[in-house]
Amino acid sequence: MTVWDDLVGQDRATAQLGAAARDADAYVTAAERGEQPELSGSAMTHAWLFTGPPGSGRAEAARAFAAALQCVSPDRALGGQPGCGFCDGCHTALIGTHADVEVIRTDLLTIGVKETRDLVRRAQLSPAGGRWQVIVLEDADRLTEGAGNVLLKAVEEPAPRTVWLLCAPSIEDVLPTIRSRCRQLSLRTPPIAAVADALIRRDGIEPDVARAAAQATQGHLARARRLATDQRARDRRLAVLRLPERLTDVGGCLRAAQELVDAASEDAKQLAEELDEKETGELRAALGATDGKRLPRGTAGVMKDLEERQKRRATRAQRDALDLALTDLTAFYRDVLARQFGSAAGLAGGESAASVERIAAAGSPEHTLRRMEAILDCREALDRNVAPLLAVEAMTMALR
Repeated sequence: MTVWDDLVGQDRATAQLGAAARDADAYVTAAERGEQPELSGSAMTHAWLFTGPPGSGRAEAARAFAAALQCVSPDRALGGQPGCGFCDGCHTALIGTHADVEVIRTDLLTIGVKETRDLVRRAQLSPAGGRWQVIVLEDADRLTEGAGNVLLKAVEEPAPRTVWLLCAPSIEDVLPTIRSRCRQLSLRTPPIAAVADALIRRDGIEPDVARAAAQATQGHLARARRLATDQRARDRRLAVLRLPERLTDVGGCLRAAQELVDAASEDAKQLAEELDEKETGELRAALGATDGKRLPRGTAGVMKDLEERQKRRATRAQRDALDLALTDLTAFYRDVLARQFGSAAGLAGGESAASVERIAAAGSPEHTLRRMEAILDCREALDRNVAPLLAVEAMTMALR
């Protein structure tokens, strides 16, 4: 068991990060001996940009690399690879309690200037006890333009033992001035067989269920795990795959749109309730308002700020749930298109095979492409903050 074990199907990236971790370890060891080491020409650098499609594991790769940079295993001195997974440095970095590893993720729509300035101030500090000061920014694509400009100087001229690990779906999602100062590491979507094997080995999922979930999600490990372990997630996905055959008239289109938006809201609510309750309880405890006690005078504003953040997170969660449904719908019509061109390969899953056959026989490839474009238009409308119901209604009308 090492820190790299959660990187499914990413052998090339793992090898590159392993080489960087070895050079980073040598750099710190030399500095501790009073030498003046250089990273010039090394596999290691102070700023990285992890990119890859959803499900590729870019955030997992960044966290694994952060843990390897903090590895204090005695085996390193004997030529071992940093990132043992067992030492105090690796363990605390992976579970999120290492004092010198800051992981920033957001459920909100953007990351603003204020939060970024706080990060930059943190990055100027020397490591409190670890080997590096590591800042993992999981959602670099959500930086506003102002926030990106704040971050630029820190990435361009980092402190000697500070490392920035930025994550985004693609390099185009990050400001050119920032990405030009980062070493880019591109991850791929893991092979379906590798995802299925991970579900079987790590989660104890039955092989048939694991393979079906990996196939349905096209190699997205987190989605495959949820699909394989949550019956409600499977039911919601099946409802999405049945939607195309219900779009026979205007009334059916509007009802389907409402149900799709309601299902996304329910999905987001289910995921958020436990986290909201935990956050609220922890804040009330910190303010001394446990056991039914009232909030101390002057602290109501703090609770209100938390509620506002939770509302914004709920909005983002609903958009993400809708986007997931639209991804499944796109896979359905991709199967339809493949069938119209004579291929039997399926992406959406065997449970939709009969529906795919009927839709394929009733239309033409040109019609199917227009339907896929309607789904893409809906996703773009949601990105522009169009009201979800209006965007989905327009889509379902175009799918008739």
